[in-house]
Amino acid sequence: MKNRTRRELLADVGRGMLVANLGVGLTTDLGLQPAWAAEEPAMLTFGDLEPLVMFIQDTAPEKLLADTVRKLKSGTELKMIVAAAALANARAFGGEDYIGFHTLMALAPAYHIAMQEADLTRRPLVVLKVLMRNAARLKESGNAKSHVLHAPQPASAGTGETLREAVRRCDLPAAEGIFRDIVAKPTQQALDQLLVMVDDATEVHRVVLVSRAWDLIDFVGSERAHTLLRQSVHYCVKSEKYPNAAKASKEIRELLPKLLDEKHLIGRPRGTKLVDDGWVLKMSETLFQSSPAQAASAVADAIAEGIAHEAIGEAISMAANQLVLRDSGRPKGQTQANKPLGSIHGDSIGVHACDSAHAWRNLTRVGGQRTQVSSLILGAYQVARDRLERGGDFAKWTAYPRAEHREAIANVPADSLLKSLEDAIRANDQVRAAALMDRFSSPTNDVAAFALFRRYAISEDGALHAEKYYRTVAEEYASARPAFRTNQLIALARVTASAYGQPAPGYADACGELGVKA
Repeated sequence: MKNRTRRELLADVGRGMLVANLGVGLTTDLGLQPAWAAEEPAMLTFGDLEPLVMFIQDTAPEKLLADTVRKLKSGTELKMIVAAAALANARAFGGEDYIGFHTLMALAPAYHIAMQEADLTRRPLVVLKVLMRNAARLKESGNAKSHVLHAPQPASAGTGETLREAVRRCDLPAAEGIFRDIVAKPTQQALDQLLVMVDDATEVHRVVLVSRAWDLIDFVGSERAHTLLRQSVHYCVKSEKYPNAAKASKEIRELLPKLLDEKHLIGRPRGTKLVDDGWVLKMSETLFQSSPAQAASAVADAIAEGIAHEAIGEAISMAANQLVLRDSGRPKGQTQANKPLGSIHGDSIGVHACDSAHAWRNLTRVGGQRTQVSSLILGAYQVARDRLERGGDFAKWTAYPRAEHREAIANVPADSLLKSLEDAIRANDQVRAAALMDRFSSPTNDVAAFALFRRYAISEDGALHAEKYYRTVAEEYASARPAFRTNQLIALARVTASAYGQPAPGYADACGELGVKA
């Protein structure tokens, strides 16, 4: 049988009686295959969204920006562009490509950043930036034509526990079949069962991928949740194949079920006990100073005591924030062209820790009871583990800005603080940017600071993390107690200053296509 192109395959499906009776979307989303499926893997398609998905996947990088802008001007909604990009990315990379899944995780944050732009003409810029990243990776990897995700095979009865066991065996076909059965349940129940597998280890991409995929369900519709969440199955199977993967996760695999059982946390009503700022601060300090196991136990005790989950989550977020505030910068041996010596943007320990803590915290808000308690415990465990990187030196370092940094900017006029902050960013002066943000911060001024940081989250590359980290800080700031909000902005000031000077590929061209100033 000759190899079909993707369009020929779609033509065959379009002519079939099955499609005539059920419709393209229902046929493919249910995983029902035409007769030739046994001969070669059937293509995963997306019904009425498929033409737009194919546009994203087929258009060459050098044509993508102009063609996308034409679609936007002709009436295609930006949200639909993001939905199609998410499905194209998932089909092509399936959670198995480093740049690929980083690009997928940036899509929802990029859209939310776009919606904050008052100038409607400029709104698409940040999404176009991420689309260019996606197109470049599709071309470079060859995955535009060779997909990781194919139409799903029949389901195999299973649970979160059997899914976890299949992943531990690195049995992807079995894991796929079990997840196909799990995802037939209501979406939240499917997430809860998936999290039994995700909970088997603590690692930034493992948790952020599922959290950001969940965010994207609002774009693609719950009927396509399977495609987005399925990527985590592939990611976890691939991770389990790494040497020493099981050994590295041995402690948490034993500790989590032990804590859930000993503290009688399964089935316990969600905590409602309110606490003051002092409790949250003290808990964050405990988590920052503890071993991973001690941090997990401290949070398990707080859950058992009935402390409100939001308060526990905020303490975890604050501990992660300290890893950005204290970071001495990227050392020799860990530098790259777009991540120089002393930089703290991109895949730095602090940025990763904040994104992880944010993801675990989000899962406590959308998941069922087991997901809520396990995510808090794992969030605490992971932030303590992250602190131990670089030999645990984070505990020895003092957070920025320090007293001498505040003194150095004491004479800057109040009405010049915002301009001075931007000057510090453009000079890559993290120290001065942190001190200026600390002094500038107020409920009114913080709006202007976010607008400044957003501009550079859009224009700069940020080594794959600019959009995600900006969104992490924006959401953590919004949910934080007033006493703790400034530290989130100081961290963002440092990261923005670190990332400046590496413009995002395609940004200038996107500005040209939209007719706006770069």
